[in-house]
Amino acid sequence: MKKGAAAVWWVVAIVVVLAVAEVHETGAAPCNPVELSPCLAAISGSQPPSAECCSKLKEQVPCFCDYVKNPVFKPYVDSPNAKKVAATCGVAFPTC
Repeated sequence: MKKGAAAVWWVVAIVVVLAVAEVHETGAAPCNPVELSPCLAAISGSQPPSAECCSKLKEQVPCFCDYVKNPVFKPYVDSPNAKKVAATCGVAFPTC
């Protein structure tokens, strides 16, 4: 499978999962993995994270443990590339 086609299928899979995922509220922002979509290129490739990606990561920090506990999101959120993006953005990845 070509790299572009794989990326398209990955995005489609995430959109489908997100469509059925529960969104729950924290004290600050709602936990919604769709909010991390600006980070997709940085997490799945080698592009540096955008300012929007870093902003969304900071908003979603309280949700990281929930995402890591979800078997659908864990491979993406807990990946070495995702941790690298978080570090680049100055976001401390919590230990869950």
